Amino acid sequence: MNRGAALAAVCAVLFLTFLDNTIVSVALADIQTSLSTGVPALQWIVDGYMLAFTGLMLTGGTLGDLLGRKRVMLAGIALFSTGSLVGALASDSRTLIIARVVMGVGAAACEPGTLSLIRHIYPDRRERARALGVWTAVSGISLALGPVLGGVLIAGGGWTWIFWFNLVFGVASFAAAARFVPESSDPQGRRLDLPGLASGAVALTGVTFAVIEGENAGYRTWWVVLLFVLAALAAAAFVAIERRTRDPVLRLEFFRIPTFSGATIVGFATSFGLFAVFFFTALYLQIVANFSGWRIALEFTAMAVAMVVAGLVSGRWTAERGARAPMTLGCLIAGGSMFAVNAALDPHPSFAALSAALAAVGFGLALALVAVTAAVLAIVPAERSGMAASTVNTSRMLGGVLAVAILGAIVNARLVSELTHKLAGLGVPEAFRSLIINAVTHGGLPANAAAAAAANPIAAANLPLIAKVLTAAEAAFGDGLHIALVVAAAILLVGALIAWVTVRNEPSAPLPQ
Repeated sequence: MNRGAALAAVCAVLFLTFLDNTIVSVALADIQTSLSTGVPALQWIVDGYMLAFTGLMLTGGTLGDLLGRKRVMLAGIALFSTGSLVGALASDSRTLIIARVVMGVGAAACEPGTLSLIRHIYPDRRERARALGVWTAVSGISLALGPVLGGVLIAGGGWTWIFWFNLVFGVASFAAAARFVPESSDPQGRRLDLPGLASGAVALTGVTFAVIEGENAGYRTWWVVLLFVLAALAAAAFVAIERRTRDPVLRLEFFRIPTFSGATIVGFATSFGLFAVFFFTALYLQIVANFSGWRIALEFTAMAVAMVVAGLVSGRWTAERGARAPMTLGCLIAGGSMFAVNAALDPHPSFAALSAALAAVGFGLALALVAVTAAVLAIVPAERSGMAASTVNTSRMLGGVLAVAILGAIVNARLVSELTHKLAGLGVPEAFRSLIINAVTHGGLPANAAAAAAANPIAAANLPLIAKVLTAAEAAFGDGLHIALVVAAAILLVGALIAWVTVRNEPSAPLPQ
C-alpha cells in the first residue's frame, strides 16, 4: 500500500466535504438577490447541508465499520456529486435546499472514513499524529478556503459555479479514492442500531428546525414549542436506547473518560466559533462593507494559511507532548482573537487589521482541532475508530449547525428590533416600516442611495431619507453581528477551560471494548 497516496486521496475527499461547509457563505448575498429569498431560507441553504451531515454522520461511521469504509466512502461521494448537479441547475430556493440536503447525506457517508482510515493506514501513534496534522491542516484549509474559492467562483460566473466546481472535484475525488484507498472493516459481532440512529437524527433535526423557524413564527408558537419538546424527547430516547442496545451507534461509556468527553466538547466549541466567523463575517462584508468576491477571497487568505501552519505545528506538538496544551492554547488564542475580529468589523473595515485578526482566529482553531482528533483516536480501540471519528465530527458539525441557527436567530432578531426602533426615530410612517424591514431581510434593499435613486424615481426624490434608512439598516445588522461574535468568543474561552481541566495526555481509564 502506498500510504502517501492513500492519505492524499483521503484528504481530497475530506477537502470536498468540509469545503462545502463554508464555500456557500460568500454566495449568500448573490443567492438572496438571484432567488429572492429571505434570511431563514439562507440559513437553511447553509444548515440543510450541515444538518444532514450532522444527523447522519454516526450512521456513516457505523456503516463504514460494518460494510467497509472505502465502499461507504465511494457511495457518499457519488451522492454528494449528484446533489451538486441538482444545486447547479436549481432555479428556486426550495430546490437548492433539497440539493444541499442531498449533498449533506453524501458527506455524512464519506467523511467519517477519512478520519477512521488514518487509524488503519498509520497504526503507529507518532506517525498517526503527524498524519492527523495533515488531515486537520486539510480540514482547516478547506474551511478557510471556502470563502476564498467561493469568492473567486462567484466573481467569475456567479453562485452556480460553486456547484459545478463541486461536481468536477467530486468526480476526481471518487477516482482517486477508488484507486488508492485501502478497504477496511470490522463487522464481527456488529449490527446496525437503527432505533438509535433514528432517534438521534430526530433530536438534531428537531432542535435546529425549531431554532430557525422560531425566528419568524415566534418561539412561543405552539408548533415551535412542540418541536423543542420532540427534540428533547428524542434525545432522551437516544440515551435510553444506547444504554440498552448490545451494539450501540454511540458507546456512552466513552463519555466517562474525561479526555473523550472534554475533547468532544472542545470540538463543538471550535466549530461554533469557526462558523460564527465564516457565516456572519462573510455576510457582513458582502452586504454592509460591499466587498467584492475577489476582495473577500483575499481577506480570508491569511486565515487559510494560518490554519495550515497551525495544523502542521499542532500535529508535531501533539505527537511529542500530548493533546492538552495545544487544545487549551488554541481555544484561548481563537477566543481572544474573536474580540479583535469584532473590533475590526465596521462599515469600512481595515483590510490589514481584519485579515490579521482572522488569521489569529484560524491559527488557534487549527491548533485545537488537531489535538481534539488525536486525543479521541488515541484512546479508542481500532475497531471502534469509525464510531470515534463520527462522534467527534458530529460534535463539530453540531457546533456549526447551532452556530448558524442560534447566532442567526440573534442577528435576525436584533436586526428587526433595532431597525424598527431606528425607523420610528427617523419618522418613517408605520405603514412603510414593515416594507423596509422585509426588503432588508429578503435582499431587496439597494447597496446605496444612488442605486436606490437609479431604480426608483420616488427614492430619487427622497435621497436624504433613503441614506438614513440604509445607515440604520447597516447599524442594526452590525449590532446583531457584534453580539454573535462575543457569544462565540465566550464559548471558545469556556472550551479552553474545559480542555485544561479534563484532557490528559494519556488515557486515564480502561477503555470499553
